[in-house]
Amino acid sequence: MGADDILSGIKVHMTFKGDLIREPVISRLISETGVVVNIRRANVDENVGWMICQLSGEPGCIESALIWLSDHEVEVNRLADVVES
Repeated sequence: MGADDILSGIKVHMTFKGDLIREPVISRLISETGVVVNIRRANVDENVGWMICQLSGEPGCIESALIWLSDHEVEVNRLADVVES
C-alpha cells in the first residue's frame, strides 16, 4: 500500500495487559489486516503497556484492525484529534 492508497485514519489508545506486552501484537496486526500503524506515544512496564497510534488505510482495513485487536484482548479507545506537544 503506497501513500496514495491511504484513504482514512483514526487515532486510538491501546492498552496491553499481562502476557500481551511480550507478544508481537503490532507486527501481527499489520500483517493480518493491512493497516498502517504510526506509533505516536507508548509506555511499557512490568504488567501493562499502552500506545497512542494513528491507524491508517482503507476503511475496511481499519475496521478489521479494530475487530482484530478486540479479538486479541487489546483494549482500544478511539481518540479525538488533539494537538500533541
